[in-house]
Amino acid sequence: MTERVQQLISRLTEFHSLSEESYRELIDACSPETAQVLAVEADRIRRGIYGTDIYIRGLIEISNICRNDCRYCGIRRSNTNCSRYHLPPETILRCVALGYTLGFRTFVLQGGEDPYYTDDLLVSLIRSIKSAHPDCAVTLSLGERGSESFRRLYEAGADRYLLRHETADEAHYNLLHPPELSFRHRMDCLTALRETGYQVGCGFMVGSPYQTSAHLAKDLKFIETFRPEMCGIGPFIPHHDTPFAAFPAGTVSMTCYLLSIIRLILPDVLLPATTALGTIHPAGRELGIQSGANVVMPNLSPEDTRGRYELYDNKLCTGVESADHLNELKQRMDAIGYRIVVSRGDVRRTVHA
Repeated sequence: MTERVQQLISRLTEFHSLSEESYRELIDACSPETAQVLAVEADRIRRGIYGTDIYIRGLIEISNICRNDCRYCGIRRSNTNCSRYHLPPETILRCVALGYTLGFRTFVLQGGEDPYYTDDLLVSLIRSIKSAHPDCAVTLSLGERGSESFRRLYEAGADRYLLRHETADEAHYNLLHPPELSFRHRMDCLTALRETGYQVGCGFMVGSPYQTSAHLAKDLKFIETFRPEMCGIGPFIPHHDTPFAAFPAGTVSMTCYLLSIIRLILPDVLLPATTALGTIHPAGRELGIQSGANVVMPNLSPEDTRGRYELYDNKLCTGVESADHLNELKQRMDAIGYRIVVSRGDVRRTVHA
């Protein structure tokens, strides 16, 4: 590791900020030695705020119907081989009730942009969840909606909203998405979510098609300036029924490297070790935790739909990924020195330079 890279890491650790060009330098300097130094610093900073606590989110994949045709996604509307479903409210409420008995205190409702889920339906659903479990947080991850929709869902009781920005570079965004989707609209949605009052999550795929270190540097600078409460990154994994089927997957090493950098940028951020990370490596989520992540999201979806929510090939959807194997997940976290806690797991927002 060069003296220049050591200086960049020291500066980032102290000030939580680098120039876009310096972020690119740090990305290009990725090596096992540099990754280890970053991971140690990220773990130290994370422990200073969250200790060894790992927060669990009960993930409920409510629909694989989507009006969009994103080029990387297995549930894109033009994939006629996808076996479609959406969960009615009563099924979602049963999933939440099961999760509550298992100790979950945050529920993530994730799905494609499905017209079935009108504002009226979602408002009623969120109110029902909050009425039955007032000590729980509700997180939505349902794509782009209008400002009025975001407001209604927030006022109904939704606490958080996850909307990956996917890439902070407009030209790159256009390579990943169909013409009807707009980079500017995606960014406007993130701004609207922040202004509405949500705890907001953004994020991107690591190793997505056409991605360069310059793109990643721009992503890191966006995260630094936007300061999301949550940030979800995971390796790109191709799906066989998409235009990107032949592209290589992202790597565990670069994903973990970037997790460490994001922890240094935002010491208090809620940072998941994602399902995609666990999909491409049997110990992927443990590696993510050791690199600075502090959230895992076991799957509470009905067993007969888990395999149908296939954003990418070979998605982890059984075994430790499902909530009924939560004890095994706890043991795996214990084995590397961390503990899963029963908590809403709110961000502990700190003030830093």
